[in-house]
Amino acid sequence: MKMRATRALAGLIAASGAVLALAQQPPPPPPPAFAPPTLSDSGARALAANCGACHGTSGRPATGSLVPGLAGRPAGELVQIMGQFKSGARPATVMHQIAKGYGDDEIAAIAAYFEKQR
Repeated sequence: MKMRATRALAGLIAASGAVLALAQQPPPPPPPAFAPPTLSDSGARALAANCGACHGTSGRPATGSLVPGLAGRPAGELVQIMGQFKSGARPATVMHQIAKGYGDDEIAAIAAYFEKQR
């Protein structure tokens, strides 16, 4: 019986030591904060470059492509279309997923960039 009490007391002391050691650890670092996108002209151009794989360089797809061009289209029209993709109101293969990755300010900056492309 005395041996059991000694083991229990030793276990309790070890556990309290572990709790004390954990309590002295610094708190974990906060999760990373991502930098907001740069919506300057060069930032909008960088965002718009993501569209190039399907819509062509500077929004001009290859001749005969079924993907619509974006260059020269009114910014308001592009913003509206992206909003429809984002909400799921406009049918799409991948654009509904892509549109959800952009904030409203980013979409407006991309649309303004393509409107200027002639």
